Amino acid sequence: MKKFVLALTAAAAFAAFPSFASAADAQSTAAVKTMFDAMEMRKNMTAMYAEMQKAMPAMMRQQVLAMIQADPQLNAEQKKEAIAKAEQMLPGVAQAVNKVFNDPALIDEMLNEMVPLYANNYTVDEIKQLTTFYKSPVGRKMMTLTPKLSAEGMAIGQRIMTPRLGKLMQDVMQEVQKK
Repeated sequence: MKKFVLALTAAAAFAAFPSFASAADAQSTAAVKTMFDAMEMRKNMTAMYAEMQKAMPAMMRQQVLAMIQADPQLNAEQKKEAIAKAEQMLPGVAQAVNKVFNDPALIDEMLNEMVPLYANNYTVDEIKQLTTFYKSPVGRKMMTLTPKLSAEGMAIGQRIMTPRLGKLMQDVMQEVQKK
């Protein structure tokens, strides 16, 4: 009888475990959402996307021009024609990109996907500590500067990566032509 009661108690404990897990998940989810509010995540994502939209046309133009210039299959005249065609297409592409960034559902979708990311990588206590930080003056300043720093960081990355990727693409094209 004792073994039966022990087995029944163990089974009940394991059966209750998922409810503890879902309570912890609910607690983590709530803590992350509170942290996102403290971070003013929605406002900052909107600002970051606005900065990205400003930088995107120049970045796309730079990337396309670098790819055209690096294409060894094109002669000077063909490169000139390709650049002219790209210049005509880029405004439309930039508009399409802006439409993606301006989709009202984008930020909701991003935030919903990010909640489990934080909840799975931080404990509830750590999330609460982060929330305290983001409510502090330096935390607020960090979040205010994040969109600007992200945009400038992307521009730096683009400036550094474009020549390297252009060279890589040129090498790949030369290898393809050999075959």
